[in-house]
Amino acid sequence: MSVPQQPESTLTAEATSDAVLSPADGGEGSADPALPQADAASDDAVVDPVANGAEEDDEADEDGADLLVREGDVAGDYLERLLDILDKDGDIDLDVEGDRASVAIVGGKLTDLIGPDGATLEALQELTRLAVAQSTGVRSRLMLDIGEFRAKRRADLTALAGDTARRVSSSGQPERLSPMNPFERKVVHDVIAGVPGVHSESEGEEPNRRVVVLPDK
Repeated sequence: MSVPQQPESTLTAEATSDAVLSPADGGEGSADPALPQADAASDDAVVDPVANGAEEDDEADEDGADLLVREGDVAGDYLERLLDILDKDGDIDLDVEGDRASVAIVGGKLTDLIGPDGATLEALQELTRLAVAQSTGVRSRLMLDIGEFRAKRRADLTALAGDTARRVSSSGQPERLSPMNPFERKVVHDVIAGVPGVHSESEGEEPNRRVVVLPDK
């Protein structure tokens, strides 16, 4: 993968492969990050029932929280290596939001890591999820933001969804929004769910899948 208009900062396919797959880059405790190990990790995650159901739930919640923290740590290390390869400056913030790890790169000149309509950001998020999955053996749903692109987009979409909901509620006519990626559609669905008298659905196939806002019957 390469970053447009930055020849000196180009991330080659070879460099990307090394950053994602190389055991030497995996950090401590990841000398053998081969994906087949994910099956073993999944088998280990099946635990026999215990007498105290509440205790089992508490342990599961704690394990889930620990996993999300570990996902953030692995993602942070991976993204630091990518920034070094691309010769980019940026600070990495780690957090947990709901049921997923949240990672943000802030500061510096990061526009070319976002790309048109966030396309490069989406690609980097998938690469980061892959790196995390190889380390943990579990499919990752972490969210990556760069230069507050998603935060700003979330604010814009929240306003758009609210305005659309009010129009649909008033007119009684459904409205179709422009095609959006899964992150954007979820923001809209969450806003619409909190507005009485309307609801939302998704229609179409990627990359042209969109949200439709409809009046309740």
